[in-house]
Amino acid sequence: MQIAQLRREYHQRICQEVIRIRRDTFKNLEYPNLADSGNKSSMTIAWGLVARLGCSKNYAGVSEQTIGGRFEKITKDFLEAAFQLLQHLRPGNWVYATAQTAISGFDQYEHLAYLEKVIRPDKTLASALGTDYIVKPDIIVGRLPVADEEINRVAPVIAPADGCATFTPLREENQKIRRPILHASISCKWTIRSDRSQNTRTEALNLIRNRKGPLPHIVAVIGEPLPTRIAALALGTGDLDCVYHFALPELKEALGELNNQDQMDMLQMLIDGRRLRDISDLPFDLAT
Repeated sequence: MQIAQLRREYHQRICQEVIRIRRDTFKNLEYPNLADSGNKSSMTIAWGLVARLGCSKNYAGVSEQTIGGRFEKITKDFLEAAFQLLQHLRPGNWVYATAQTAISGFDQYEHLAYLEKVIRPDKTLASALGTDYIVKPDIIVGRLPVADEEINRVAPVIAPADGCATFTPLREENQKIRRPILHASISCKWTIRSDRSQNTRTEALNLIRNRKGPLPHIVAVIGEPLPTRIAALALGTGDLDCVYHFALPELKEALGELNNQDQMDMLQMLIDGRRLRDISDLPFDLAT
């Protein structure tokens, strides 16, 4: 199995389960559900993407919430399968989950569960400190702690009697309650509107500020076709590692057919500035 094949299967599932064609009877037009019906460039690019992915027209009605959940699940499955191919580069016992798993279940953030227990019932504290610091990412990747037997599998490395490495969460021996280490927090946005991009940045800042331990990878996976809207999330540094498009080469080809140099310039700037990559890059970046 190669990454290219997994990527094709990923797109096939998105075509079948996520992409739908919507009708606007008032404007007498049809458009894919990743496009903005009020923006001609958005619709043109989206149609180009759909054509390049080989999606058939599907008019079945599906709610936006369902579409978002499917996009998260399909992306999680792709990353899990792709990351398995890289076990020799990044060995470990990994866990993957969607359904907005709270970060307080991971080693770096377990103290937040206690804070929430103390603060939430107290309205004065809650109003002063807030209660939104427990992030629930769309997709999480965690690494389970390792037993001493596994650490010593190749050669003797450590023993309980040594008195060494007694605080690191990677050793299962050090944990009273076995908690995974959060390796990656992944936000999924099928489309981007101005209000949605800020939620992702806020979650990222909470992950950065509230950790006790190593910072996990903090990324976003998107389906948005319009580069200027992608820029609202991708531009800048300090919060997100990078933004990943579910079909970046296809997006670039579709944009090439559109006579809009401003949008093409923005897309190229995001790519050259290392702020936008393809979904196939993400498994490798998670292996770093």
